[in-house]
Amino acid sequence: MTPQDRAEKSAAAMMVNDETLRWLGMTLDTVGEGTAALSMTVERPHCNGHGMTHGGITFTLADTAFAYACNSRNRVTVAQHNMISYIAPGRLGDRLTATATELKAGRSGIYDVTVTNQDGKVIAEFRGLSRTIDGTLFEEDE
Repeated sequence: MTPQDRAEKSAAAMMVNDETLRWLGMTLDTVGEGTAALSMTVERPHCNGHGMTHGGITFTLADTAFAYACNSRNRVTVAQHNMISYIAPGRLGDRLTATATELKAGRSGIYDVTVTNQDGKVIAEFRGLSRTIDGTLFEEDE
Protein backbone atom coordinates (compact mmCIF):
# COMPACT_ATOMS: atom_id res chain seq x y z
CA MET A 1 0.00 0.00 0.00
CA THR A 2 1.38 3.41 -0.92
CA PRO A 3 1.55 6.21 1.66
CA GLN A 4 -1.14 8.06 -0.31
CA ASP A 5 -3.43 5.00 -0.31
CA ARG A 6 -2.87 4.61 3.44
CA ALA A 7 -3.68 8.28 4.07
CA GLU A 8 -6.88 8.10 2.02
CA LYS A 9 -8.00 4.87 3.66
CA SER A 10 -7.21 6.28 7.13
CA ALA A 11 -9.27 9.39 6.38
CA ALA A 12 -12.17 7.30 5.09
CA ALA A 13 -12.11 5.22 8.29
CA MET A 14 -12.14 8.36 10.46
CA MET A 15 -14.95 9.97 8.49
CA VAL A 16 -17.34 7.12 9.29
CA ASN A 17 -17.74 8.39 12.87
CA ASP A 18 -16.78 12.05 12.46
CA GLU A 19 -20.09 13.67 13.33
CA THR A 20 -18.47 17.05 14.05
CA LEU A 21 -17.19 17.24 10.47
CA ARG A 22 -20.69 16.69 9.09
CA TRP A 23 -22.45 18.84 11.71
CA LEU A 24 -20.30 21.88 10.91
CA GLY A 25 -20.39 21.28 7.15
CA MET A 26 -16.66 20.62 6.77
CA THR A 27 -15.30 18.91 3.69
CA LEU A 28 -12.04 17.01 3.42
CA ASP A 29 -10.41 18.56 0.37
CA THR A 30 -7.07 16.74 0.35
CA VAL A 31 -5.18 14.25 2.47
CA GLY A 32 -1.71 12.80 2.17
CA GLU A 33 0.98 11.40 4.41
CA GLY A 34 1.28 13.99 7.17
CA THR A 35 -0.97 16.52 5.45
CA ALA A 36 -4.64 17.40 5.16
CA ALA A 37 -6.82 20.32 4.08
CA LEU A 38 -10.40 20.83 5.16
CA SER A 39 -12.79 23.66 4.40
CA MET A 40 -16.17 24.99 5.45
CA THR A 41 -18.45 27.92 4.72
CA VAL A 42 -19.18 30.21 7.66
CA GLU A 43 -22.93 30.22 8.36
CA ARG A 44 -24.95 32.19 10.94
CA PRO A 45 -24.67 29.56 13.70
CA HIS A 46 -20.86 29.74 13.34
CA CYS A 47 -20.76 33.47 14.22
CA ASN A 48 -20.32 35.08 17.63
CA GLY A 49 -22.03 38.18 19.05
CA HIS A 50 -19.70 40.43 17.02
CA GLY A 51 -20.78 38.86 13.73
CA MET A 52 -17.39 37.17 13.29
CA THR A 53 -16.59 33.49 13.05
CA HIS A 54 -16.55 32.16 16.61
CA GLY A 55 -12.99 31.32 17.69
CA GLY A 56 -14.11 27.84 18.71
CA ILE A 57 -15.33 27.16 15.17
CA THR A 58 -12.01 28.30 13.67
CA PHE A 59 -10.17 26.17 16.23
CA THR A 60 -12.35 23.14 15.45
CA LEU A 61 -11.66 23.45 11.72
CA ALA A 62 -7.90 23.68 12.36
CA ASP A 63 -7.99 20.86 14.91
CA THR A 64 -9.84 18.62 12.47
CA ALA A 65 -7.27 19.21 9.71
CA PHE A 66 -4.58 18.42 12.30
CA ALA A 67 -6.39 15.18 13.22
CA TYR A 68 -6.60 13.95 9.63
CA ALA A 69 -2.94 14.81 8.99
CA CYS A 70 -1.58 13.10 12.10
CA ASN A 71 -3.70 9.96 11.61
CA SER A 72 -2.65 9.55 7.97
CA ARG A 73 -0.29 6.65 8.70
CA ASN A 74 -3.04 4.36 10.06
CA ARG A 75 -1.93 4.77 13.66
CA VAL A 76 -4.41 6.09 16.22
CA THR A 77 -3.05 9.52 17.09
CA VAL A 78 -4.58 12.08 19.43
CA ALA A 79 -3.90 15.68 20.39
CA GLN A 80 -1.46 16.19 23.23
CA HIS A 81 -1.38 19.99 23.16
CA ASN A 82 -2.74 22.62 20.77
CA MET A 83 -2.56 26.39 20.52
CA ILE A 84 -4.02 28.91 18.11
CA SER A 85 -3.34 32.54 17.25
CA TYR A 86 -6.20 34.45 15.64
CA ILE A 87 -4.86 36.81 12.98
CA ALA A 88 -8.02 38.21 11.35
CA PRO A 89 -11.74 37.59 11.73
CA GLY A 90 -13.68 35.22 9.54
CA ARG A 91 -17.02 36.55 8.37
CA LEU A 92 -20.44 35.20 7.50
CA GLY A 93 -20.24 33.61 4.04
CA ASP A 94 -16.46 33.14 4.08
CA ARG A 95 -15.08 29.85 2.85
CA LEU A 96 -12.39 28.92 5.39
CA THR A 97 -9.69 26.37 4.59
CA ALA A 98 -7.40 24.78 7.17
CA THR A 99 -4.20 23.30 5.72
CA ALA A 100 -2.19 21.03 8.02
CA THR A 101 1.48 20.28 7.47
CA GLU A 102 3.60 17.85 9.43
CA LEU A 103 6.85 19.20 10.84
CA LYS A 104 7.85 16.12 12.85
CA ALA A 105 6.46 12.58 12.72
CA GLY A 106 6.82 9.81 15.29
CA ARG A 107 5.23 8.89 18.58
CA SER A 108 5.14 12.62 19.36
CA GLY A 109 4.45 14.78 16.32
CA ILE A 110 4.35 18.48 15.52
CA TYR A 111 1.95 19.99 12.98
CA ASP A 112 1.26 23.51 11.78
CA VAL A 113 -2.15 24.46 10.43
CA THR A 114 -2.91 27.69 8.59
CA VAL A 115 -6.54 28.79 8.26
CA THR A 116 -7.25 31.08 5.32
CA ASN A 117 -10.36 32.55 3.73
CA GLN A 118 -11.41 32.36 0.07
CA ASP A 119 -9.08 35.26 -0.78
CA GLY A 120 -6.05 33.58 0.80
CA LYS A 121 -6.09 35.94 3.79
CA VAL A 122 -4.68 34.26 6.91
CA ILE A 123 -7.37 33.97 9.59
CA ALA A 124 -5.43 31.88 12.15
CA GLU A 125 -2.25 29.93 12.80
CA PHE A 126 -2.51 26.71 14.83
CA ARG A 127 0.19 24.44 16.20
CA GLY A 128 -0.73 20.91 17.23
CA LEU A 129 1.36 18.42 19.16
CA SER A 130 0.24 14.83 18.73
CA ARG A 131 0.76 11.55 20.52
CA THR A 132 0.41 8.15 18.88
CA ILE A 133 -1.36 5.59 21.05
CA ASP A 134 -2.21 1.92 20.58
CA GLY A 135 -4.41 0.91 17.66
CA THR A 136 -5.00 1.38 13.98
CA LEU A 137 -7.86 2.86 12.00
CA PHE A 138 -8.26 -0.15 9.71
CA GLU A 139 -6.88 -3.65 9.31
CA GLU A 140 -3.86 -3.63 7.06
CA ASP A 141 -2.44 -6.66 5.24
CA GLU A 142 1.20 -7.21 6.07
